[in-house]
Amino acid sequence: MEIIVEHSPVEEKIKKLGIYNWPIWTKEVSEFPWEYDVTETCYFLEGEAIITPNDGDAVKLSKYDLVIFPKGLTCTWKITKNVKKHYNFE
Repeated sequence: MEIIVEHSPVEEKIKKLGIYNWPIWTKEVSEFPWEYDVTETCYFLEGEAIITPNDGDAVKLSKYDLVIFPKGLTCTWKITKNVKKHYNFE
């Protein structure tokens, strides 16, 4: 399963998606397993994380990244700088 990352999307796209109206999730430096039972789209406001799918290559995420985590993805989150992100579940 592929994690889709768009670095620094244009403001027009952010507004069109309504990202600033989405809830905010924060998490301190930590490491934990995670499984997505629905597709999640998120937009990083702060922090850095390395997401390693159980069946794929690690992806480094940071400020201004727009990310889609597909339903069914099983991975490990390693937060290296406190994260703050908008999120939306489909």
